[in-house]
Amino acid sequence: MSDPMIMLMLLVLLLGLLALGVWVAFALMTVGFVAIFFFANTSVGQVLATSLWGHSHSYALAALPLFILMGEILLRSRLSEDMFKGLSPWLAGLPGRLLHVNVIGCAIFAAVSGSSAATAATIGKMSVPELKDRGYPERLVIGTLAGSATLGLLIPPSIILIVYGVATDQSIARLFIAGILPGIMLVAMFGGYVVVRALMAPEAIPVEGERFTLREKLVASRRLIPILLLIVAIIGSIYAGIASPADAAALGVVFSVVLAWRSGSLSRKMLGEALMGATVTSAMIAFILGGAAFLTKGMAFTGIPRELAMWIGAFDLSPLALLAALTVFFIVLGCFLDGISVVVLTTSIIMPMIDGAGIDPLWFGIYLVIVVEMSQITPPVGFNLFVIQGLTGINILSVARSALPFFLLLLAAVGLIIAVPEIVTFLPALMSKG
Repeated sequence: MSDPMIMLMLLVLLLGLLALGVWVAFALMTVGFVAIFFFANTSVGQVLATSLWGHSHSYALAALPLFILMGEILLRSRLSEDMFKGLSPWLAGLPGRLLHVNVIGCAIFAAVSGSSAATAATIGKMSVPELKDRGYPERLVIGTLAGSATLGLLIPPSIILIVYGVATDQSIARLFIAGILPGIMLVAMFGGYVVVRALMAPEAIPVEGERFTLREKLVASRRLIPILLLIVAIIGSIYAGIASPADAAALGVVFSVVLAWRSGSLSRKMLGEALMGATVTSAMIAFILGGAAFLTKGMAFTGIPRELAMWIGAFDLSPLALLAALTVFFIVLGCFLDGISVVVLTTSIIMPMIDGAGIDPLWFGIYLVIVVEMSQITPPVGFNLFVIQGLTGINILSVARSALPFFLLLLAAVGLIIAVPEIVTFLPALMSKG
């Protein structure tokens, strides 16, 4: 049987298992087992044992449950309320007014949670009722929340960047630093869209009757100081080389407990719920990574990825054409799978092509995360859509329509980092020189 036929058969098997509702990790392991048992001359049990052990004791992976725990603790604290009250006096005078709270609030929480869904839930619980009560258009409220919450995947510390770094053996610290400028760029693009919409239809944005003096704004800003210090402590310690991502994550957990205690939301019940939530999420991700590692080893033994890369190379696609094809591929795949599953399912097959095309794997990691961000707001499996539907009770297709402009902005962001790759590579290069 030819390699393309084997690849097609394994792909059909994987898609069939996923369609039947089999857990992603089990589906990956089953396909890996079939690949090794039927098409490779080696021991399945030995490969399974070495794959699971090799990926489970990775030090880089230690940062993952710690960052998840930090996000779970902050999710249950009064952080969103403090952010809303601290940001609103400064943003009320901009075109679009308090809609910018969704954008900036999501960016700030993304910098301490690493999760898109957690960002949507935390900011949405406070901002959606408040903005709707003030008379802001529902579609803009929902759209800015759904779109801006995707920043949780990109702005460090990002859970999905840790997964990509572990799966491709890239420096997690460098990936975190590479995500900073693209994250700021997306915040500016989302904020710019809100400004343009407000200028095009100023009558749709309610007038804020309350006016704040500079002193009142500064007093309100004190609520933001703890969370900003947490961001600086995490990102600054990594950038300065003082701490590894795992060390910075441990520091973040300690600070998040202190923040929850100071806000009065810390309790034994809250801490227990946060620990359980972090355990479930971390176990799920680790299980998927283990299954992906086994499949990757199985594919390597069959030689299919190498042959597939050579087959695609025979088309003599330019790097730009390859990225265009991959963008369409990832968008379609993201309609049916969550972001982490997309990354672990595809890296073993895609990376040989990326290396062959001469594309920087560090840059590709940020590109991949931005494309995967789109899957958070595309039906039928858009996690941000599910979260916002749960918060508001609005039909998921209506939520998706509200988020469509932000999907297009993410697509434009992909075009920008392809045209100007230095947006991604500048800070990591500066870090290396330092």
